[in-house]
Amino acid sequence: MTFRTAAVIGAGTIGLSWTALFAAHDMAVRVSDPRPDLADAVAEALETFAPHLGRGVADLTARVHLAADVSEAVRDADVVQENGPENVEFKKDLFAILVREAPSHALLLSSSSAIPSTAFASELDDASRVLIGHPFNPPHLIPLVEVVPGERTSAESVDRAVEFYRFAGRTPVVERKEIPGFVGNRLQNALSREAIYLVEQGVVSPSELDAVMTNSLGIRWSTVGPFLGSHLGGGPGGYRHMAEHIGKSMKQMWAGLGQPSQNPEEQERLIEAVESAYGSSTYSELAETRDRKQLAVLSALDSAREEN
Repeated sequence: MTFRTAAVIGAGTIGLSWTALFAAHDMAVRVSDPRPDLADAVAEALETFAPHLGRGVADLTARVHLAADVSEAVRDADVVQENGPENVEFKKDLFAILVREAPSHALLLSSSSAIPSTAFASELDDASRVLIGHPFNPPHLIPLVEVVPGERTSAESVDRAVEFYRFAGRTPVVERKEIPGFVGNRLQNALSREAIYLVEQGVVSPSELDAVMTNSLGIRWSTVGPFLGSHLGGGPGGYRHMAEHIGKSMKQMWAGLGQPSQNPEEQERLIEAVESAYGSSTYSELAETRDRKQLAVLSALDSAREEN
């Protein structure tokens, strides 16, 4: 199927990134958001993201239309990407509108980062084309999209969602079972919990913990992931050797993983520590550095794949 028109509902950080990505893949993009500065926000985002996508600002801008409301945005859309608040009732009301107003063939995708689609689609007249398409920030750079069908999502819609995200240059992974937070955020939250605990306990500072991650696991996992990393860590014996020889000590370590208190005092101390480490730079400066480094990693990974 050809994907010609995308509707982006919600123009926050994620929605603006999707807008640029879809426009860069030659789609007409209609954006809807009640924010009063929508025009300025879209213009700034396209100017910022255009170099990342190898496209001119004018080229992207010509493909983006600011819709007066949701109904106008989804008119003739092949795909709708929703990026509203993480609120079940809000999404119930919004998706009722999307089902009613969008063309019958349109995929209705949610960027929800924690709420499975069954939670807000169970009462819809047609939930067969409603499913999760959860990205990682910023989606115009980070390839992963978690495709998570709900209880009433059709197999055809799942296949079309995979086709769409591949068309948009992303790496879709279909998850076979709904679970709050999906896979990526659950892994992220598990690591974040231990990171907070280690800082609370005074083992390391926030910047030192980031240095540990970016100079070890971050490098390893960006190339092979946890399971292949462990398989290789077992030497010629692979994951079996790792599990049989180190598994016992790993299980003992699991039992000792921390549970951060995060009472108001501890939370405030952590916030102040992070602000002390990174507060001397603006959000724009930090985001620009992040994106430049992420592009370098992605470029290096692409080069490595081409050599194989």
